Amino acid sequence: MNGIERVQETFRRARAQGRPALIFYWPMGYPDLEASVRIVAALAHAGADLIELGLPFSDPLADGPVIQRATQRALENRVRTPHVLEAAARLRAIGVRQPLCLMTYVNPILAWGIPRFLDEAVRAGIDGLIVPDLPLEEAEELRAAAGATGLAWVPLAAPTTPDERLARIAATATGFLYLVSVTGITGARDRLPSDVAAHLRRARRAANGAPVALGFGISRPEHVRVLAPEADGLVIGSALIQQGEASGFREEALSVFIQTLQEATGEAF
Repeated sequence: MNGIERVQETFRRARAQGRPALIFYWPMGYPDLEASVRIVAALAHAGADLIELGLPFSDPLADGPVIQRATQRALENRVRTPHVLEAAARLRAIGVRQPLCLMTYVNPILAWGIPRFLDEAVRAGIDGLIVPDLPLEEAEELRAAAGATGLAWVPLAAPTTPDERLARIAATATGFLYLVSVTGITGARDRLPSDVAAHLRRARRAANGAPVALGFGISRPEHVRVLAPEADGLVIGSALIQQGEASGFREEALSVFIQTLQEATGEAF
């Protein structure tokens, strides 16, 4: 089973259970590389459906202050592409079986060259790619190359994306369509936009059966409770990092946070 198949199977399983897939993001190298490996392993053990591994980059234009700060710490720790891929391989070696998607900007990929980057990612056990700064018109070469290696492609769309363009973006998704909840950057929010459920329904119509996961801003069980009936997946990043920071990066505290979100998916139906 390749990465595309593993990601798709994850969404099929969640759908069969009547709930959205819970997707968690962690910036690799934060607070240090060893700790991030332990944290991701704990997320997997706690029942995350899919995990995004953040590749540190100096200009994370889609990320808010929480992830920017974490990424900067990782860069100060001298964590680079080879270290993240080695960490992914270690996670596979210790038994993590959930799909792992690499969240990266395009520059690190181009710096290595597309063929080498994709080959090394597959060897490390990566299942998919999320590249937020690569628009539809510029993504075809990388998307096609990723597909040829079995890596799932996860394009992003904004709530302001017109229906016709939304359908074109969704048609390129071999993993899932990542719908951004707001126009702006990542970050936990007390309240989500009032029209976010309507945007989700519109995206799912345009996606023509492809899974749609919502991210940016989801931070608490009540968000999950409201969104679960509408989304195929929910992405939690900044709120998870904040939970980690508040607890001194204790894996037990992060597991409890995940469990509260899992319980909220059940309460939604």
